[in-house]
Amino acid sequence: MPEISLFYGIRITMNWDEHSPPHFHVKYAEYNATVLIQECVIGRGYFPNKQLKMVLAWCEIHKDELMQNWELAAGGQPLNDVPPLV
Repeated sequence: MPEISLFYGIRITMNWDEHSPPHFHVKYAEYNATVLIQECVIGRGYFPNKQLKMVLAWCEIHKDELMQNWELAAGGQPLNDVPPLV
């Protein structure tokens, strides 16, 4: 699964051939979740509260870039890196 961003130990990835709705995957230590891009909410899984707040804020900031990556993935194209939260 291609990594599109990494910050504060949080790894953000997106699959090449995924199912709708548009989402990305997050991993931090032993925690895994999917985040729905349009709504910026957890779709599945669990994430610690502090890290979840950072991921959801990052999602809001980069929603357009994430949707562009979703479209690229749907077309089998390489994904763009998305700037980390700083």
